[in-house]
Amino acid sequence: MAIQVDIAILGGGVGGYTAAIRAAQLGKSVAIVEADKLGGTCLHKGCIPSKSLLRSAEVYATLLEADTYGISLEGATLDFSKVQVRKEKTVDQLYRGLQHLMKKNGIQVMQGKGRVIGPSIFSPRSGSLAVELPDGEMESVVSANLIIATGSRPRTLPGITPNGTAILTSDDALRMEKLPGSMMIVGGGVIGVEWASMLQDFGVQVTIVEAGVRLLPGEDAEVSAELTRLLRRRGVRVLTSVQLHTEQMVVGSDGITVPAATSEGDVVLTAEKMLLSVGRQANVEGIGLENTDVKTKDGFIRVNEYGQTTEPHIYAIGDCIGGVQLAHAAAHEGVHAVEHIAGVKKPATPAHLIPRCIYSRPEIASFGLTEDGARMKGHDVKTGKIPFQAIGKAIVLGETDGFVKVIADRKTNDILGVHMIGPHATDLISEAALAGILDATPWEVGQMIHPHPTLAEALGEAMLAVDGKAISF
Repeated sequence: MAIQVDIAILGGGVGGYTAAIRAAQLGKSVAIVEADKLGGTCLHKGCIPSKSLLRSAEVYATLLEADTYGISLEGATLDFSKVQVRKEKTVDQLYRGLQHLMKKNGIQVMQGKGRVIGPSIFSPRSGSLAVELPDGEMESVVSANLIIATGSRPRTLPGITPNGTAILTSDDALRMEKLPGSMMIVGGGVIGVEWASMLQDFGVQVTIVEAGVRLLPGEDAEVSAELTRLLRRRGVRVLTSVQLHTEQMVVGSDGITVPAATSEGDVVLTAEKMLLSVGRQANVEGIGLENTDVKTKDGFIRVNEYGQTTEPHIYAIGDCIGGVQLAHAAAHEGVHAVEHIAGVKKPATPAHLIPRCIYSRPEIASFGLTEDGARMKGHDVKTGKIPFQAIGKAIVLGETDGFVKVIADRKTNDILGVHMIGPHATDLISEAALAGILDATPWEVGQMIHPHPTLAEALGEAMLAVDGKAISF
């Protein structure tokens, strides 16, 4: 017998379970079908476990610098097995909380492999789900609307095949039982620089190899340059414009050797292990899209501004549609899709206004256009930049690296983008993003009285600096 609900959701990650909760709030009956564990990549293989490791790395790095705070500390050692135990406890606590939310909201959760099926005796149109349960039994879920939220997985490169031991994806790296002596990270994007920062703090020798001309190609060029400088100062080897000769790569019992052409000339790179961090690809295979009229492009499901696919009753959200592949973006897309199903039609938040966060040391956060991007769109740009060295709270914390940069249009005075690299940047960006949503001007944000001493003063001062009115710098 088929289970019948108003909305079925294929995938129980952040986008899927957020959509389910919002649907329940709107009085809809909901079923989530998840092949693995509720919470998806973010909770079990991404955001949460990696940030738990990053926090341990940050604490360890701080302990090693305790003398600069007037604290004598000898014998601080790292027990990576306990770091991993803490990570698992963090994930488990959030997982149990998520299960409670499902029960509280009356959401049915089915563990099994879901597949979209075509029209049947239960439903005259495609969009129902056939679910293979863990015991091999089959179940059907029939719904008026379907939301596909199947997420993504680590992308690989031709000539480099992850094996879970010497060559790792980020999924594999999270499961490491012990730290390697050295790690070659292929890819200088968000995941690559987070792992580079973390591993260096744990005492691993790190080399980043990036095919592009700089790290973090999607971020402002000044932020990229500052991060590169700070990573190199900490001992991370950063190589850009790299072409790996993977056909000559040797994977042996003592590590990996691969020749490469780099901006510094031809080199032979060696490391105990290699981490591939070259982006993510959508999970769209094997979910039954061929039984529908849903279209894909470049490996991602095509949707309109409401998340509707080319079959209007089937929606898709999160990493499987490409775009801004961030957990909070997926959650927003889930809410937006559900509200559209319920008859609420409101404009989607433009992708460039969604805050972006990178949890390296120091942290990076941004929203809006980069300076180069703004100029390419024809804006007459004016900028303001304040270093954290000018902020009292940063000096108190002993974390003065980095800056806040504001980009505005000279004619309209609109805020075009805000870019931060420095202490707690990921916590500070929300005020800037709110200013963008409210279409505030730098002067308006600068008029807000930011409490002293706080790191938030850097944003207020940077807003004033756009028009040359900063007080502290």
